[in-house]
Amino acid sequence: MLTYPADTALIVVDLQPDFMPGGALPCHEGDAIVPGIAALLASGRYATVVATQDWHPADHASFASQHPGRAPFEQITLHGQPQTLWPDHCVAGSPGAALDGRIDWNRANLILRKGSRADVDSYSAFFENHGPDGSRPATGLASWLRERGITAVHVCGLARDYCVLWTAQDAAAAGFQVSFLWDLTRPVSPEGDAPTRAALDAAGIGIVEGSNE
Repeated sequence: MLTYPADTALIVVDLQPDFMPGGALPCHEGDAIVPGIAALLASGRYATVVATQDWHPADHASFASQHPGRAPFEQITLHGQPQTLWPDHCVAGSPGAALDGRIDWNRANLILRKGSRADVDSYSAFFENHGPDGSRPATGLASWLRERGITAVHVCGLARDYCVLWTAQDAAAAGFQVSFLWDLTRPVSPEGDAPTRAALDAAGIGIVEGSNE
């Protein structure tokens, strides 16, 4: 089985119960990718593994419950940018915010919690969404990876059309070579797949079909 060079890292995005069927914000077939990702980590093919974890306060600005008269999946403007309103999900310390228990997370070198600021959403592992001052604050992940000599990243997890996509785009913009492990991602809705592929193509990001290529 292929082992990747030491300069290649795996980023597993938001593999949490709230994004699985039955969770607060279920992705389409979100649980289907768990066995493949569990096997990938267990194989030891990556010397560096990063896991991200959505970790929101209960009054997070992206929650529809914080906007009277608004419903989940409606669009508003937040800090001058489009914002999708979500069902309350991945509230810090809740069972739905835990990392999926079917995976050995001891294989991860870093667990990065994101979305912990009440007034700013955070899809990407590299940058939060736009804040009140119009900027996208860095999470520090790019510097951490560079300090470890990482030049390439492979991304997988949930959701394909939001957090995994934004993570891949930001990684490419930061100068990393990016591979998008398509079969180890799932979308909020399959309707997002065509726009996701178009966005990846526009960013020059390679799509890997097949979970263990």
